[in-house]
Amino acid sequence: MTVVTLGAHILDVLARPVEGIPEGQDTVVVEQIRVTAAGAAAGTAVALARLGNEVVSVGAIGDDDLGDLLVTIMTREGVDVGGLVRRTADQTSASILPIRPDGGRPSFHVPGANLTLAAGAVGPGLLGAASAVHLGGPDVTFGLNDPAFFAMLDAAREAGTVVTMDLLSTMPDLLDGAAAFLPHVDHFLPNEEQAALMTGEDDPEKAAAALLARGPGTVVVTLGGDGSLVATAEGAHRLPALPVEVVDTTGCGDAYCAGFITGLTRGRDVLEAARWGTAAAATVAQGLGSDARLTDLDAVLALLD
Repeated sequence: MTVVTLGAHILDVLARPVEGIPEGQDTVVVEQIRVTAAGAAAGTAVALARLGNEVVSVGAIGDDDLGDLLVTIMTREGVDVGGLVRRTADQTSASILPIRPDGGRPSFHVPGANLTLAAGAVGPGLLGAASAVHLGGPDVTFGLNDPAFFAMLDAAREAGTVVTMDLLSTMPDLLDGAAAFLPHVDHFLPNEEQAALMTGEDDPEKAAAALLARGPGTVVVTLGGDGSLVATAEGAHRLPALPVEVVDTTGCGDAYCAGFITGLTRGRDVLEAARWGTAAAATVAQGLGSDARLTDLDAVLALLD
């Protein structure tokens, strides 16, 4: 069973704990610095691979050292990176994240080559041959907002492929553009802020209902420390977050998506798949970076026992 992750690929450089930016050229000694594959496609791809899935990742990166490192990291994790296109005129998207002691994650970010991804990067028949396709950040890979790509998604769904979608930004204009994808996906997994911005509804249940009316069969609104809300035509269910010591929240949404998709591809219903997502997110929250502490599916599911 192959999962295709398609969208935002970012190289993250993270340091913790950081309480502030030092003055002038002063130096602050921190406990840990890591470099990880991140973004709503690349981060989810690595998490999916660690959970035992065969993964093909599609996106645009720069023809630069950052891109080389991102490819090395993803390949080492077992992700098929044959779908990554290299751009000579744009750098690889990257972020620097100084992680606060409470796990908060301000970011310095370069959008880079992600903005250049278009439907032509998707190989013929790739989506229809997959068990699942995850659209990771179509709000920033807006070149995919194309009738030709929507037709590819619809054809894949008719062939039995499950399509999921997550977002990257909280910029209203970008989120408005991402709404065009909703009729073409099965499961949409925004966070609480994104859901509110897309619908004008501050209440997660009302926001989820409004998003369901736009096409997807399931809307899962992630609520940070308050867990998540799983909404379908049959009703809405709240799932609590698991009680863990939070080190860094980077990548928790990507891990949730990976756990959710893994559950779906193994025949679980959406509520149980969301529980798997909850456990994957709780695992990642306990370390630094979007792949922290993820080892295998059994270790993640042990949190649910």
